[in-house]
Amino acid sequence: MKQIKASDILTLSLAERIQLVEEIWDTIANEPEGIELTEEEKKIIDKRLESYYKNPETGSPWKDVYKRIVAKR
Repeated sequence: MKQIKASDILTLSLAERIQLVEEIWDTIANEPEGIELTEEEKKIIDKRLESYYKNPETGSPWKDVYKRIVAKR
């Protein structure tokens, strides 16, 4: 396999680099078991889940969150 250097990637257009990053991310997302959470990350998730279970109405659906993010652009 040919080794790819950063200088090789920089010759790609911006759209090509974005596509490359998306393809790399997809390969990572296909192997979630390979991603180890730190103890601190696990604590954060547990705390957020506990908060949610105590009061599930305080959160927002993803569609609403997405709309707020897009509106800020």
